[in-house]
Amino acid sequence: MSNPPDAPPTSPTAGAPPAEHTPYVSPAQSPREFTLKAVAAGVAFGICFGAANAYLGLQAGLTISTSIPVAVMTVAAFRLLRRLGRRGTILEANLSQTVGSASSSVASGVIFTLPALFMWNLAPELLQMTLLAMAGGLLGVLFMIPLRRYLIEKEHGNLPYPEGTACAEVLVASEVGGARARNVFLGLAAGMGFKFLFGWLRALPEQIKVPVPGLLKAEVGVKMSAALFGVGYILGPRVASIMVAGGLMSSLVIIPGIAYWGAARAEPFFPETELAIAQMSAGQIWNRYVRYIGAGAVAAAGLITLVRSIPVMAASFRLGTAQLKARLGAQAGAEPQAVPRTRRDLSLRVVGVGVIALAVAMAALPQVFGPLPSTAVRLAAAVLVVVCAFFFVTVAARIVGLVGVTSNPTSGMTIASLLGTSSVFLLMGWTDTAGKTAALTVGCVVAIAASIAGDTSQDLKTGFLLGATPRRQQIGELLGVLTSATFVCLTVLLLDRAYGFGSPELPAPQATLMKLVIEGVLEARLPWVLVGIGVGIAVAAELARLPSLPLAVGVYLPVSTMATVFAGGLLRWLLERRPPSQEERLRRREQGVLFGSGLVGGEGVLGVLVAGVVFWQSLKAAPGGDVPIPLEIGHAWIERGAEAVGWTGAAAAAVPQLGAAVVFIILALAFARCCRSR
Repeated sequence: MSNPPDAPPTSPTAGAPPAEHTPYVSPAQSPREFTLKAVAAGVAFGICFGAANAYLGLQAGLTISTSIPVAVMTVAAFRLLRRLGRRGTILEANLSQTVGSASSSVASGVIFTLPALFMWNLAPELLQMTLLAMAGGLLGVLFMIPLRRYLIEKEHGNLPYPEGTACAEVLVASEVGGARARNVFLGLAAGMGFKFLFGWLRALPEQIKVPVPGLLKAEVGVKMSAALFGVGYILGPRVASIMVAGGLMSSLVIIPGIAYWGAARAEPFFPETELAIAQMSAGQIWNRYVRYIGAGAVAAAGLITLVRSIPVMAASFRLGTAQLKARLGAQAGAEPQAVPRTRRDLSLRVVGVGVIALAVAMAALPQVFGPLPSTAVRLAAAVLVVVCAFFFVTVAARIVGLVGVTSNPTSGMTIASLLGTSSVFLLMGWTDTAGKTAALTVGCVVAIAASIAGDTSQDLKTGFLLGATPRRQQIGELLGVLTSATFVCLTVLLLDRAYGFGSPELPAPQATLMKLVIEGVLEARLPWVLVGIGVGIAVAAELARLPSLPLAVGVYLPVSTMATVFAGGLLRWLLERRPPSQEERLRRREQGVLFGSGLVGGEGVLGVLVAGVVFWQSLKAAPGGDVPIPLEIGHAWIERGAEAVGWTGAAAAAVPQLGAAVVFIILALAFARCCRSR
């Protein structure tokens, strides 16, 4: 059994040497852990947050860690079941968040890559997407198994694994009392209500835009998104400020600069082939020129982050392979009986057989890599996948131990694997459609593997601090991958059919970037001048000692998206600026992170539901016609109301945007109140 609620818990901190660490649940105890209700709760919450993270990533190019929200919601669900006479243990709650959080890592790898196939008009089937997602997720978990004892146990005092440690603290606090779940559920309700008002009823405009006087084609705006607001709070004021600085650079410097430069040019400028710059709107300039500048900045920043991590990567890979060799020499079968429950991993035989089976399946099944010409070519692709996945899993598992999941350079690793794979294909002459598809699918599997390695290592850290059984957690991770892969891919397919990738609703920024990387290598037809300007921006940011990746993402995405993220970071700064005590500052931060996670989940789930309604209605609408949504009222009603009281022209047209701003302010005030409440 776990410690009783009235007993002082063992603090699960990550600063003590391994020999001094005492888990919250003793290795001698065997409380319920791998149970049907724990797995079912994890699968259900994982599907919810996996869909939400897919929607968020396709909107803003980033995802959030969902271990803590899933853990808190599981504790709340178990308390409800307790009233029915079915008590839950802390290890069951930990197993549930282990299963549930896997879906977000699968979603990250999928939305970073596969939407590019849709943009090439090579839309994959659900079977291919699911096989890729499962292959990447299973490889990531399997390669992490032999690294656990070294990274989690022996490096306990050196690698804090911040999200894993925080999740353990939350679960222990929930075990001894507290009402943390309230803010998650309030955030879910607020996020769903906000999306229902703006995305379903469309009673108010989803974006506020204001032209900047004195600057040609310059405008600023704010996107009405509760999810982005929550993300800004989670990221904090520094990162949010750097991101909005990149957005302002785009809208107030780059777009006006291009507009002034092209005002006298009568001919279109590549990559645009029809309109002269003087004929283009600010949005068209962003789409045809700034997007490539931003792509160059993000690619360069991702590679710079990767290069700066090379010493850590090399050490991680060297230590990881050494640990693997040591374990292979020590044992190759089942764990001996003398090994405590808290140190029992899945055997290396399972790892070896699993990896070989996955490699053979990828080479044998033509559905995995798409239209590759032969088994030999598929085998080469499978070998590239296994080699790159093993390297980047080893790297990612250690990096997230130092900086956390949100700072895991997954995009940089994906770019590096795409550059390597595309270069191999270029040398072998595979530069056609099949080559592009294969390169992207290889990158997809590697991205998912690296992403889920970070999540798995954080979950195993949580389990180490709490006294969970590693083998059961590892099985839970594998189940989380298998149960969530299909639902994540279904979400992606549904969102494409409802809105299309590359649209204003779903720009799919990371996948667009991966598409440009592959085209640049295999087709050599990128506007390299624009890409070079972006590279220069990233290098300049590094020279100025600014984090280049957040700045580059700000340049790459519309300023309206970044302004909403900045608003969330600003709210956190205001709430933490002058608290009564350090304890109160940390409490407000935690309350806000939970509420913000709820906003992400609520808007994401309802956003997917709206996409489902749009898709269903499109089946009944005339081809090329407008797709009506049931209950949609539009925001013309508020303009008519303004005209009824005597407002006309620009004043009446501005009223809907003013209404949207008022609703956003109400959300911010409710957010602040939830952070302050006890």
